[in-house]
Amino acid sequence: MPNEKTETPEPPAEDMVARSAPRLTFAAPVVVPSLVVLGLLLVGCGLFPQQADRFFSGMQAWVVGHFDWFYSVAVTLFLAFLVLVAASRFGDIRLGPDDAKPEFSFLSWTAMLFAAGMGIGLMYFGVGEPLQHYLKPPTALPDTPDAAREALQSTFFHWGFHAWAVYGTMGLVLAYFGFRYNLPLTMRSGLYPLLQQRINGPIGHTVDAFALVGTIAGIATTLGYGALQLAAGIGLMTDWNTDTALFRVAMVVVVVSLAGLSAASGLDKGVRVLSEFNLCLSFVLLAFVIICGPTVHLFQALSENVGNYLSGLAQMSLRTFAYESPQEPGWYGQWTVLYWAWWISWSPFVGMFIARISRGRTVREFIVGVLLVPTAFNLLWMTAFGNSAIWIDTHVAQGALAQTAGNVDALLFRFFEYLPWAKAVSWLAIVLIAVFFVTSADSGAYVVDAIATRGNPRSPVWQRLFWAAVLGVTAAVLLVAGGLKALQALTLGAALPVAAIMVALCWGLWRGMQADRAHSAQELAHATNFWSGQHWRKRLEQIVHQPTREDVLRFMHSVVLPAMRDVAAELDRRGVQAHVQDDTATGEEEGEAASVRLTIPMAELRDFVYGVRPVRRKLRGFMLTEVAQDEERRYVVEPVTFFADGRQGYDIQYLRGEELIADILRHYERYLSVSADRRTQLLNRAPGHTDPA
Repeated sequence: MPNEKTETPEPPAEDMVARSAPRLTFAAPVVVPSLVVLGLLLVGCGLFPQQADRFFSGMQAWVVGHFDWFYSVAVTLFLAFLVLVAASRFGDIRLGPDDAKPEFSFLSWTAMLFAAGMGIGLMYFGVGEPLQHYLKPPTALPDTPDAAREALQSTFFHWGFHAWAVYGTMGLVLAYFGFRYNLPLTMRSGLYPLLQQRINGPIGHTVDAFALVGTIAGIATTLGYGALQLAAGIGLMTDWNTDTALFRVAMVVVVVSLAGLSAASGLDKGVRVLSEFNLCLSFVLLAFVIICGPTVHLFQALSENVGNYLSGLAQMSLRTFAYESPQEPGWYGQWTVLYWAWWISWSPFVGMFIARISRGRTVREFIVGVLLVPTAFNLLWMTAFGNSAIWIDTHVAQGALAQTAGNVDALLFRFFEYLPWAKAVSWLAIVLIAVFFVTSADSGAYVVDAIATRGNPRSPVWQRLFWAAVLGVTAAVLLVAGGLKALQALTLGAALPVAAIMVALCWGLWRGMQADRAHSAQELAHATNFWSGQHWRKRLEQIVHQPTREDVLRFMHSVVLPAMRDVAAELDRRGVQAHVQDDTATGEEEGEAASVRLTIPMAELRDFVYGVRPVRRKLRGFMLTEVAQDEERRYVVEPVTFFADGRQGYDIQYLRGEELIADILRHYERYLSVSADRRTQLLNRAPGHTDPA
């Protein structure tokens, strides 16, 4: 985005800013068409439910009949693309500046990926999907060992690598262009290498509008599943008549209201606390099922399930049943194709979450973590619940559990009836579903608002509440109009253009990383050590002296600023505009934010920036001896350079004025050379001014 500064603060800072921002931040070209489409859809469903049901059924049949192959090819392409990127030289690229460090430890990061992998879907389908595949498998005979084997293989396929390849692709695109190019965390940013400044026009607005509608459809589908399962569980526990549209809508209203309270309390206090609570309850429930269920059988089944899944992965990935029809008509469209559409419609939501927590990690770390960690947890969960249900039905219930499989809403609670402490565990599951419900609505509203405002961090809280209400109304109206059929069909249709856009995003990401690597190669070619050894006594004195922050600021004022002003004055004399900015006074209370910089504006390109800032660095443990107990002496402060393109800075405290001018000119010469290289023009074109400080 030309000449526009785009920042991505951390969630707590965003939240504080949002609280104090009363103005409207909606991007009208994105929001207005999306609300018109959703409004027409909801009015049509509310006034003409029967016609809407026929319309949704017809739309689902048409999409499955014509584009089932496209969904399979696209999702498999995302997985192959991520594996290729991770194995290539692009895997070393860091999501952020070259010297960026991960914000979270590996343990904390993987824990948050666990949380991202959990949701209402696992609660709803953990028992329901394996048992339904066992009763109606795609190719095997029902109620046989082959059916059980195929049931878990199909479930693993739907919840395994392919699902997280969709999320990982979207998350990688958002993280790369958001943290490397300083573009907003929206889908249009991934098309910058292909469209460049046109992402700010009608094409970019259309892409974000499709993402907005698709995300609302996907989240509304999940809220619909949650409302149905929550109502069924409460009905079984209380003997209330909850099998009514009114009660389900009431569930949506209550949960969305709670999500509004969570949104008002802020991300740090709301979503984070709820997510941690979710994770603890989930592990408690998982451990209970493993311990109280057929424990030995579950570990045996897990080993075989993983083997069957990995051995059949290639064949299942591109299977469209072109040469045969599954024994259950419509199985492929009702399960596999619908799942791929569901993951795609959720990809802006989950992708943005995993992008925001992954700044500073390499592309390879990102891909390996996103593909392996949540997938492993999902497979463990599906084995624990799915294999336990099949084993209980065949060894304990004598088929009685299978007879209730048609009512998936209540199936989880029927399953608990065959385990100890059924009532207590059922209530625990109801609480867990409710909290998942609230978290999905709250965080979903936050992500939808980010798409609607093009990643603007200054959105007021009421906008998030508005989108939470939109999600609730969408789920409630579609539940009344056609139940899950309407929600599924809406997801299937809305995800189709999003899938096509994601294919283009893969190409855009590849182009961006190619420019990035070529840029790095140019930088290495221009990197030279120009120090001749002059003034070595002065340099030795600086080396043995441990500077304080005051020393560094004094150096910046006495050496760096005069050198920058000399260069700027000479450039101005030669007709080249340049200016020097001194932020040391305003940044005095902001630690490393204090900086000085020389900027040379360039039309159509990123400005040339040579900046210096004080950086506080902790000494390595092996360097500490007698000063180990002195906390202040464990740190050093250095004047470190920064640039506009994310390259890693370095310490310049040993340079004199003439040497510093030589360093500035060296980088300016490199900048002009790199800008003239067609391989790197993409990276140097100005999507927005970078402010590394």
